[in-house]
Amino acid sequence: MNLVFIKWNVDPIIVDLGFFSLRYYTLLFGFGIVLAAWYVRRILQEKGFSDDTFFTLFYYVFFGIVIGARLGHCLFYEPDYYLHHPLEMILPFRFVNGEFTVTGYQGLASHGGAVGVIIALFIFCRRHKQNMLQLLDYIAIAAPLTAAFIRLGNLMNSEIVGEVTTVPWAFQFMRLDGLPRHPAQLYEALAYLLLFFINVWIYNKKKGTLHPGFFVGLTLTYIFTYRFFIEFLKINQVAFEDQIRFNMGQLLSIPYMLAGIYLMFFHKNKINKARI
Repeated sequence: MNLVFIKWNVDPIIVDLGFFSLRYYTLLFGFGIVLAAWYVRRILQEKGFSDDTFFTLFYYVFFGIVIGARLGHCLFYEPDYYLHHPLEMILPFRFVNGEFTVTGYQGLASHGGAVGVIIALFIFCRRHKQNMLQLLDYIAIAAPLTAAFIRLGNLMNSEIVGEVTTVPWAFQFMRLDGLPRHPAQLYEALAYLLLFFINVWIYNKKKGTLHPGFFVGLTLTYIFTYRFFIEFLKINQVAFEDQIRFNMGQLLSIPYMLAGIYLMFFHKNKINKARI
């Protein structure tokens, strides 16, 4: 039986000026953050927050995502290299053969990004006397939008690909090896987009009746449970994962899943009767 698969050979670079290159990944990452921020701003305006507070919050969260995701990749996936080249964790270049090569931030980890957001929000709430769990809920409602666009960026980069398969919708990543593979990036992007619409529906339907932490819990549980199982369809990102039963993405997902379940179902018994 001859199958016609989808040949994927997109150049990930839109513009290359030599000293600077613009990638689809960068645009999609930025667009996802802007869309999510737009929705969070709507919620905060509804709750009586000023735009000054929103933009301050945005800066904290943005840098928390980027720094956390970058450090997460470096320390979780390539610690041997980056601990010997610490500047390359925070600067967008590599020192190769005696010369600096501009590479951009190649390598971001969602698990690290989640930690970065939590730390950034903790600092923001301490300084501005805000309820951290409630703000986390508002961010969690829209966060799947950003996650979906990041995975579309991975698709444009022909990275984080699936295992070889014969399903009729398989992608042949011509810039990798041309073999028909699961488009795992699309699977994740669609799942996260669905979660965003679920969050919005629940928020509009149950507004004022849910305990703080519910949406953080729902989003963590959904995303990282899905992430745990989708990893079985993906190739490992780094060599050492071939030697362990579960890959790094799966192992790091487990505590987020447990935290999410706790926040959804058990934390409400330990807090006051505030509602979102």
